[in-house]
Amino acid sequence: MPRLFESFGRRALFALDAEQAHALSITGLKTGLVSGSFPEDPALRQKIAGVCFPNPLGMAAGYDKNAEVPDNLLKLGFGFTEVGTLTPRPQSGNPKPRIFRLVEDEGVINRLGFNNEGHEAAYKRLAERGSTGIIGVNIGANKDAEDRIADYVAGIKRFHAVARYFTVNISSPNTPGLRNLQSRESLRELLQRVLEARDDECQKCTLKRPVFLKIAPDLSETELDDIAQEALAQKLDGLIISNTTLSRTGLKSKDNTAETGGLSGAPVFERSTIVLAKMRQRVGKEMPLIGVGGVDNTTKTLTKIKAGADLVQLYTGMVYKGPGLPAEIIKGLSQVVEAEGVANISAFRDRETDEWAAKEIPA
Repeated sequence: MPRLFESFGRRALFALDAEQAHALSITGLKTGLVSGSFPEDPALRQKIAGVCFPNPLGMAAGYDKNAEVPDNLLKLGFGFTEVGTLTPRPQSGNPKPRIFRLVEDEGVINRLGFNNEGHEAAYKRLAERGSTGIIGVNIGANKDAEDRIADYVAGIKRFHAVARYFTVNISSPNTPGLRNLQSRESLRELLQRVLEARDDECQKCTLKRPVFLKIAPDLSETELDDIAQEALAQKLDGLIISNTTLSRTGLKSKDNTAETGGLSGAPVFERSTIVLAKMRQRVGKEMPLIGVGGVDNTTKTLTKIKAGADLVQLYTGMVYKGPGLPAEIIKGLSQVVEAEGVANISAFRDRETDEWAAKEIPA
């Protein structure tokens, strides 16, 4: 299906504005016009941060911002999906146009700005689900929040009953000042308050929800040190590496490269994988890591795992390869596991961590 999509479906969708094409794809999933078939493979199952994942591939946050189609996405073959980013109050985000394709690079620049319908609309949809598939909730802060950390705490409290895990997103470049929360002192306060809220909710219902922190790929070695030390000190459940980049190094596309916003897709693969490996070295073997950035085939998925990821997410890859991509990737992973004669996909983790971590983070 990915090759068929690249020949016909992509041409039709790319004739539309990028945000219109996104809305159309959501509609397609809702109506059941887009679906997939894939085998369930016990060799791809893992228990990560206390959650049993049927396979290591997930849909990253940003696609299903308002929790409209989480179960439809799982039917494409994803082992889990992440909704959001969700803020307490609805907000419209930045002015349009705000999504730009870099076709020659198979990348996307976006400056959406946490556009979403707010906590209540998403909570209602998630509470009405009949499925038990794994849905993570990515939480953020309203642009005009007086206390941004309080917005993250509100997200934990609102979605604790319906989220299988949480992602604290402080790495989007499209909300002014948000990435400042990655600094050591701010991060310490954020994690303390968020994890305290999670533990309080856990005592009420005995369900402990893992909390992951999503970081930027544009951090220095010193900043990576600070985040790793704070994550370990606060006993964070895991890290997601990484969000979009502000770098424009090495792009081939002539159109849209000067647009402001975060760059995702194939151009981010090397940078995000290097940061992933460097963080694996810093946090050790026990802390779960989710690798994101530039994944669009089985080889890249496996490379993330070899660099140190327990789980892998994608989003932009599906923009270019279509809805059949997740099923193709997990079938490919099953074939690799069988060919290598290993019992579980986890056997590949960390095989290339040192090689990737030795590389310099691109400018």
